[in-house]
Amino acid sequence: MDKQNNNENMPKMPKFNMNWIYALILISLVVVFFTGGNSLSSSSISVTKDYTAFMNYVEKGYAQRVVVNKKMSTLRMYVRAQHIRDVFNEGTKNTGPEPFVKVEIGSVDNLETFLNKAMKEKKISSYSYDNTKDDTLTDILINFVPWIVLILFWVWFMRRMSGGPAGGSGVFSVGKSKARMYEKGNALGVTFKDVAGQVGAKQEVQEIVDFLKNPAKYTELGGKIPKGALLVGPPGTGKTLLAKAVAGEASVPFFSMSGSDFVEMFVGVGASRVRDLFRQAKEKAPCIIFIDEIDAVGRARSKNPSMGGNDERENTLNALLTEMDGFGTNSGVIILAATNRVDMLDKALLRAGRFDRQIHVDLPDLPERKAIFNVHLKGKKTDETVDVDLLARQTPGFSGADIANVCNEAALIAARHDKKTIGKQNFLDAVDRIIGGLEKKTKVMTAEEKRTIALHEAGHATISWFCRYANPLIKVSIVPRGQALGAAWYLPEERQITTKEQMLDELCAILGGRAAEELFTGHISTGAMNDLERATKSSYGMIAYAGMSDRLPNICYYNNQEYQFQRPYSETTAKIIDDEVMKQIAEQYARAKEILTKHKEGHNQLAELLIQREVIFAEDVEKIFGKRPWVSRAQEIIDSNDNTPRLEDMPEEVRKAQEEHEAMKASENCDNAASADVQDADSKNSVTGE
Repeated sequence: MDKQNNNENMPKMPKFNMNWIYALILISLVVVFFTGGNSLSSSSISVTKDYTAFMNYVEKGYAQRVVVNKKMSTLRMYVRAQHIRDVFNEGTKNTGPEPFVKVEIGSVDNLETFLNKAMKEKKISSYSYDNTKDDTLTDILINFVPWIVLILFWVWFMRRMSGGPAGGSGVFSVGKSKARMYEKGNALGVTFKDVAGQVGAKQEVQEIVDFLKNPAKYTELGGKIPKGALLVGPPGTGKTLLAKAVAGEASVPFFSMSGSDFVEMFVGVGASRVRDLFRQAKEKAPCIIFIDEIDAVGRARSKNPSMGGNDERENTLNALLTEMDGFGTNSGVIILAATNRVDMLDKALLRAGRFDRQIHVDLPDLPERKAIFNVHLKGKKTDETVDVDLLARQTPGFSGADIANVCNEAALIAARHDKKTIGKQNFLDAVDRIIGGLEKKTKVMTAEEKRTIALHEAGHATISWFCRYANPLIKVSIVPRGQALGAAWYLPEERQITTKEQMLDELCAILGGRAAEELFTGHISTGAMNDLERATKSSYGMIAYAGMSDRLPNICYYNNQEYQFQRPYSETTAKIIDDEVMKQIAEQYARAKEILTKHKEGHNQLAELLIQREVIFAEDVEKIFGKRPWVSRAQEIIDSNDNTPRLEDMPEEVRKAQEEHEAMKASENCDNAASADVQDADSKNSVTGE
């Protein structure tokens, strides 16, 4: 207690401040300026004399040159070096190299006469005029301006380096966190209503929101909320949007930062920013820290630091690991992170206690795409022709960002054609634009080239129509689009598992274009290069990865080592894989030719129709080949999601009762119709009776 009183009684020492340095610099400059006198502006002295003394000096030959100022009615006579002592009674060391005598003058005309006479007598070398006004204040300001500018620049530079008001991010504040802090997460204006689909991901993060709102619910049972959740998924699936929705629902402080913000050119900056970020978060707890693209800083550490290892990045990662689960406590601080490269993250970062959960945010399936379309269609003027179900079916593999792009592109297309609303065709054109590219109707083709392309695309359509597991056809076009000369649009089947028969049907449909060229034109072309590439990749995947081969059954040679230069199989096995691929493609090519030969007439009709109209739809194919005998998987899912009960699914008693009810209703309708006829006849008879 006494020590504390003694400390309080001791005089408080002033704290160090950078402003002291600025003040000392300014004082030093002022002292130098005023102690040096005119030495800063002039190194020579002057003396004031009357006009008579001036004339006497000129007559004696003391003057070197004369400078006359008419406005001030003064002159300066610069003294010759050999006569400086005669005038000033001092040597050149004290007077300077060019001392002068200052004289007030009367008549300028008399002075000019006197100076001209002196020049003829060679008593002065020259004389000139300097009509600038002698202003002492101006001279002082002119002398001070360079020093003032220098001082201001120095102050600005130091404040910039220290991160003061002039800069905000200086050299001395380089270790400060760059995270954007939102005092209330709902300031972002994003909730779970803005996140369509992703039901599983929202369910998992909902627990985090419930804990932040009502932590006692979990702590009373002895439970602990996960310290961190890692959002994993392809680009554009809504990971960042989901994190914003969590902050908006929880209404707690939200720190947002990118993984690249930790990386800097200075050593130790990343670790310092990590510590500063968590220090701020602890002060605002409970809160959420969101690190986007965490793979920039959380990449797996190298086993050999001398071989490409980055010590700075590893130090940053070590600081992050320590802050997330070290000796310090981070109660109430929840870390959310997003990445699409989870395989590159360090194992220590993914363990329980740091990122306890990995929440997978996958590409949306059919019902989720429908919900995402409904979200993005809000605020857009659409007409009654827009079919959301068709759009959802026609965009397999599209992320949420891709769907948003489709809706925006459709609006742009509608505006380009001066439409007041966005129609179904605008959305279809937008999907075609994103998938295939821009139409190139100006590309010139001969009749033979056009027929070859039509036969090729008709081959794809015919094979897909008669293969059960091939993707259902939407439309076929021979209008050049992007790099393709023609294209066929399908509704790809999004299967959870794929059988060998399904993959073979798709492989056969891919080879249908090349088979049609060979059968009906007698030659093959380079138009099937993309088809052959897809077919080869699909076949290699079936045999080398899925084990769908007779000679290599139930074997997978998949290698997830990205930088491994050796194949996980021998040369003999490689030869067997190549043989099996060639065999499989040859079989499906022969099968495609067989189907096309069987339906030769329908294929030719389809090709001719395609040449005439350039674009045909599934309805046109159905008129030629008849209705497709198989229902697509997508249609089965849509029908299953329809909750309307169907009569054929009811028990037999219900069906009988429904049939009796319909029969009674039909008989009542017949009786009503008969009575109505009788009434009409009576009314006619009464009219004629009148």
